Amino acid sequence: MNKRMGSDFDEFLESEGLLSEVEAVAVKRVIAYQLAQLMKEKKLTKTAMAQRMRTSRSALDRLLDPSNPAVTLQTMDRAARILGKRLRIELS
Repeated sequence: MNKRMGSDFDEFLESEGLLSEVEAVAVKRVIAYQLAQLMKEKKLTKTAMAQRMRTSRSALDRLLDPSNPAVTLQTMDRAARILGKRLRIELS
């Protein structure tokens, strides 16, 4: 009998010790997507956005790369504020 039968995917990831990592990657992907969409709406090029953030274009590329988890909260917050948004982090 399959002991996983009826369990959900989150339970599987938790049992494999992967849930936190998968959730962190998912959050980063959503933030990267939202920032890219806001830049598109505001017609901001990557070069212009990097200049407003006072950072390099390559640093902005890392921020917008959904698979790159090595981005600080400070960088995400700065990008959000430049685009007229607030970064909100909460524990649940």
